[in-house]
Order: sequence, then structure tokens, then C-alpha cells
Amino acid sequence: MTTTSGAPDATALITVTGPDRPGVSSALFDSLARVGASLLDIQQVVIRGKLTLAVLVRSEQDPQNLTETLEEATRGLGVRLFVEFGEGVTAEPPTSTHVVTVLGSALSARAFSAITAALARSGANINFIRGIADYPVIGIELSVRAAACGAEADGALRAAMALVAAAEGVDIAVQPGDLERRSKRLIVFDVDSTLIQDEVIELLAAKAGREEEVARITARAMEGELDFSQSLRDRVATLKGLPASVMQEVASELRLTPGARTTIRTLRRLGYRCGLVSGGFHQVIDSLAHELGVEFVEANTLEVLDGKLTGELIGPIVDRAGKAWALRAFARQSGVPLNQTVAVGDGANDIDMLAAAGLGVAFNAKPALREVADASLNQPYLDTVLYVLGVTRREIDAADESDGLRVEKPAPGGRSERRS
Repeated sequence: MTTTSGAPDATALITVTGPDRPGVSSALFDSLARVGASLLDIQQVVIRGKLTLAVLVRSEQDPQNLTETLEEATRGLGVRLFVEFGEGVTAEPPTSTHVVTVLGSALSARAFSAITAALARSGANINFIRGIADYPVIGIELSVRAAACGAEADGALRAAMALVAAAEGVDIAVQPGDLERRSKRLIVFDVDSTLIQDEVIELLAAKAGREEEVARITARAMEGELDFSQSLRDRVATLKGLPASVMQEVASELRLTPGARTTIRTLRRLGYRCGLVSGGFHQVIDSLAHELGVEFVEANTLEVLDGKLTGELIGPIVDRAGKAWALRAFARQSGVPLNQTVAVGDGANDIDMLAAAGLGVAFNAKPALREVADASLNQPYLDTVLYVLGVTRREIDAADESDGLRVEKPAPGGRSERRS
């Protein structure tokens, strides 16, 4: 037991460390109850069976008497006790302005050192750190207090973290640490190369033997080099003459992005409304949306005559502007303000949608989209989006287990979610 004391003070910080076992907290709080202490703040963490418990109390007890009481209560429990009185002990809890989420397939001490150093250079103080995931990536969340607030300060902090992320090969998302982060109610996903691993039009083109031609056009459109609407019409024209039955064949072959089912399932548990916005086609993705329990879908429609594709589209094209329009329409239908929406996408035609959302997430995205996104994720798992929203892996797995779903930690790179 260690005591730091100066002039008597009504406030004391008590720290207990050692093996986590039943009875430690009970013994400590029983002794505090007997001396009539008032609790001001409590923090506890257990890592690999090792406990750190910190309690801030107000007590009129003499410091020596309080210390002896606590020492007697914890004797024989195998823990260390540290009691601090007087200068440096404050009852005012620290406030955080931002949440910094760090994700990586591995997280080295060097990378974390670079993150904390960059925060310090930015004048940001770390108030709290917690682990949020141990698979399929390592996830750490930091609550920090920035030196300044406002759009300019937010941008500077994000820029500093982006440099570290690029240098260390990790993903770092910076968000305001206010109520808005926990008030999201609607999330909208792009489909191709986001919710699924495929590009639907390329799968259809493969049935027509035109996949290489279509893939080249798709790549240029996603990089923003071609007008999306015209490029889509050019690609759809290659499908002329295909039997309409091919669309259901392709629908049955879609490969979900690893973590997609988990993501949608967890979001629905949390009360989120979910939507899909795609430059692909209703005839292919509607059944997938129904299977996943997604409420809203906006996509293009392929024209069919006499059981064959005509190579034309019906109705307005869902392009870059159309995706943003769809997000706003879903929000209106849900009664959700835009600042409580999330958009997730990967290509240049998702720029307007992510800009309109309260939180825009670039998922394994092209550079043009990463530049405007609030958060950029480069891991191959869609459930990393949940970590940015503040959901931990333990919470996800506990909910799955309570619903009778088997939870297994996959080997790195071993996850797949094929539609069946």
C-alpha cells in the first residue's frame, strides 16, 4: 500500500491493482460505506485477468484513518492499494471532445506511439482508452480532449491522424465525441464492392462473354474518369440479348463482403433503418435486400422484352446525384434528420451521398472518395463500420450468442459470407 498525502483534503483518489477476483470491489466499497464516503467517479478495467480499479471519493475522514481502513479491508486479497490526497486530486471529471478509433490487422507499439505523439503535437489530451475488438482486426478507441473545437480544428486533427495512418498502415477515424455520434438512426450502403465483393454488371457481362470490356469501363467510371450515366449505358448495351433468367443466376452467385451479415444484423438490433443505394439493378439485388432485412432499396432497372434484356434501362439512372437523392429520400421516409444518417461506399459516384450524410465512411475506397469521407476504412471486413459507430466486438458476439448464433473467432483472412 502506498499513500501520498499533504494537507488534509476531503477528496481522495483510491487505486487498486492486482488479480481480478470476486470480493475485491465488495471489500473496498464496504469499507467506504462504513466511513460514510461519497462516490464521485469510478473507472475499472480488466486485462488478461489483471484488475485496475480507480475510485474518486469525498470523505471527511482523517487521511490516515481512511488509509488504514482501506488497507485493512483489502489485506489478504493479493492487491496493491494506492491512496492519494490533496494537491492534484480533483472531483471535476475530464471532458472529451473527440473519439479516435484505431483499427488494424495488427497494432504495433510503434504505431500506437506515433498516434499518441501526433495527438500530443496537436494539443490533444487522452482521457480514456479502451479495446473494442480483437478480431477480425484489432480495434482501440481513444477519448481525447482537443486543444480547440470547430471545423478548422477538426480538420487539423483528422489531417494529423491521416498522416500517421498512412505511415503505419492502420485505419484511424476521428469523430466529435458528442451526442451526435451515438444518435445515428439510418445507414445506407453502396452495393457493388461494398456490401458485396462483386460488381453486378461485370457478373452479367461475363454471361455475355463481354466481362473484360465492361471491367475496363467500370474501372474508369469508379475512378471518376468517365461520366457514370454514360458509362452505365455503354455497359448495359453489352448485355443485349441475354435471357432474363440470367439475372437470378447472378443473384444466387453474389458474394457478400466478410462481415456484411453481422453488420446488418447488429444494426437492426440497435434500431437502425438500413438501405441500399446502387448503380446496379433491382432485378439482382432486391432479393438480397429482402434476405438481409434491408428496408430501403434504390437501384436501376434493366429493360426486358420477350424474356431477354434489350440493352436499355427503364427510368432515371441512379448516378452520383441519384445516390445522394436516395439517402435524403430514405431519411424523409424514416423521419430521421440527415445529421443522424451514415453512408458507406467505395467509389467516386458515392461522393455526394457521403457528403450529405451525418457520417460518411469510405470502405476500401478510391482516392477521390477517401479525400471527402469522414472516416476511411481499408480492412476487408464490413463489420469494422460497427467499431466506428462505437459498437464493440464483445457486444456483437454477446448479442449473437443470446440469439442462439454460434460465435467463432476466424483465422485471419478466413472469413467469407457467400449468399446461399
